[in-house]
Amino acid sequence: CIKCFFTCKLSCYKWVWGVFFKHTFSKFTVIGAHDPVTAVLGQETVLPCHLSPRMSAANMEVRWFRSQFVSFVHLYRDGKDQNEKQMPEYQGRTELLKAGLTDGNIPLRILNIRQSDEGQYVCFVQDDTFYEETVFELQVAGLGSAPLISIEGHKDGGIRVVCQSSGWYLEPVVLWRDLSGRHLPSLSETKSRGDNNLFGIETALIVKKHSNQNLSCCIRNTVLNQEKESAVYIADSFFLRVTPWMVALSVILVVFSDELITFFSLQCLYNIESCKTCSDHFPSLIMWLFLGWRRSVAPIEDVNVTLDPDTAHPNLVLSEDWKSVRWTDMWQRLPNTPERFDTELCVLGCEGFTSGRHCWEVEVEDGQCWAVGVARESVGRKGGISRSPEGGIWAVLRWMGQFQVLTSPVTPLPLSWVPSRTRVCLDCDRGQVTFIGAGDEAPIFTFPPGSVPGGRIRPWFWAGGSRLRLCP
Repeated sequence: CIKCFFTCKLSCYKWVWGVFFKHTFSKFTVIGAHDPVTAVLGQETVLPCHLSPRMSAANMEVRWFRSQFVSFVHLYRDGKDQNEKQMPEYQGRTELLKAGLTDGNIPLRILNIRQSDEGQYVCFVQDDTFYEETVFELQVAGLGSAPLISIEGHKDGGIRVVCQSSGWYLEPVVLWRDLSGRHLPSLSETKSRGDNNLFGIETALIVKKHSNQNLSCCIRNTVLNQEKESAVYIADSFFLRVTPWMVALSVILVVFSDELITFFSLQCLYNIESCKTCSDHFPSLIMWLFLGWRRSVAPIEDVNVTLDPDTAHPNLVLSEDWKSVRWTDMWQRLPNTPERFDTELCVLGCEGFTSGRHCWEVEVEDGQCWAVGVARESVGRKGGISRSPEGGIWAVLRWMGQFQVLTSPVTPLPLSWVPSRTRVCLDCDRGQVTFIGAGDEAPIFTFPPGSVPGGRIRPWFWAGGSRLRLCP
């Protein structure tokens, strides 16, 4: 300071006077949050800050920054926001809430929270000759998708059950529970971190007959102290040992409803010893059933389905012609209307059907996570929804390395059946939905007659990281 005094008297005078005035005649204190502020990925948060004693900050400089004073998150000066040189990653995402500015309230709102927003923030306030600041921490956390429970088959004298979920931040805790809430030991547990830095998890356990057949998979974010849970009941019939051709025939019986065929096939299933020729003639039986199915479910009307932007989740981007949808990690600022999905990455078709038979095709252009089907007009849009007939959804799902029908519990399908184009056929009069591989027209699955109740039914799509396109 002595050297500075002789070389630059004016600067030294200002420095000495500022330090002396600040520590001797303090005008105000800047107060923020004592504990870390927790924000949710994709949502908005408010960083609190105010002056004590209460006084107007309308003519002061209010600067929010992180590690460097010059690189600011938000700047208010000369009675208005000065964000021309704002950090690029915060442009269009910050707002100084000015409603309480004259009372010394200067909180900052940050929109569309990202993982990179995590860390320290400084609230700096300066008057003519006095300044103060406060520092606090912002924690970022994210809730992932609702757990998806699937039954993968027999193992070690029981049924192997798998629970999967993705999109969590930070690393979640996973628990299996029985009906009484008691924790069950898992057979395996795998956690992975994707390119988007979000955690995915897969855990499995073996369920034995008459032991914990009613169970749930719970995934908890310990920062938010929130969890998502899905339950499943394993019926006794799942523990029966059956041959592969019996399983295939059982699936076909769901697809075909002709009484004569059903009667004949059931005789083969339940009287194996007396049906000596059933397995010998099984290929012919499949062909016969397939031809009958082709005649019975031929669509009457191919409909031109378009996507309804008013129902699309904010992380879904629709094309201009409303014929394709893709997932993005950018949360769009869209009106949170009652029609819009706010948790699940879903969108409905504009068209709704109450009678007749209707058909449309969907092509998967990229991605390993998607689902297509139909849903009730009244399907839940807010919070966690049940992707099952009980929740008003009838669909097939591709989830990473699995292909499933969203029954309750889910029905696994061979990966060899996964089509790049899927034809969805809705028969409102029979209350039935059929899925067909559009390439070779091979049947995938049919929800039997009466599964879909009356009322308005709409196309339903789930784009969990994929791009779906409605074919002309």
